[in-house]
Amino acid sequence: MTEETRCPWSTKDPLYIAYHDEEWGRPNHDGRRLFEKIVLEGAQSGLSWITILRKRDNYRNAFAGFDPAKVAAFDDDDVERLMNDAGIVRNQAKIRSAINNANTFVEHFGNDEDAFSAFLWAFVDGKPIVNQRKTMDDITAVTDISTDMSKALKKLGFSFIGPTTCYAMMQAAGMVDDHLVTCFCHTSNRS
Repeated sequence: MTEETRCPWSTKDPLYIAYHDEEWGRPNHDGRRLFEKIVLEGAQSGLSWITILRKRDNYRNAFAGFDPAKVAAFDDDDVERLMNDAGIVRNQAKIRSAINNANTFVEHFGNDEDAFSAFLWAFVDGKPIVNQRKTMDDITAVTDISTDMSKALKKLGFSFIGPTTCYAMMQAAGMVDDHLVTCFCHTSNRS
């Protein structure tokens, strides 16, 4: 496929292109990967996504593969370790939020990653919303569904999880397909 068939936000960076082509907008029901997406989208707040994408492998190492039970067990020594890890965004509030979110995950879902996935996917009735976006201006940063999801997650105790973060996670996890209709990755263009 040529670059013209991609969404214009994907750059010439091979990592970004691979993310666009293989992951963004593709339905993901893996509870651990969804937890990872929530943590990473929270870490991205105020930064460019490519910054986080370049650090994702470091995040996976630093946060025990995003195993919620393992991250929930992190203590102040782990916070200090993470604050000294140049491979991640060294923001204490975001680090503590990731640990809080792991604790919240374990408190409400135990080790049942499928239950967490089902909880999130219930906001879209278990199937992706396929939007028909023609231009980048058609893509919104917040929807009623992402607002409802944010409120529900906050009520459980999650943090760094506003409506914009939820919508970005929904896009990344394929709960919504916001590829432009001209993009070869749009649902209608996939075989």
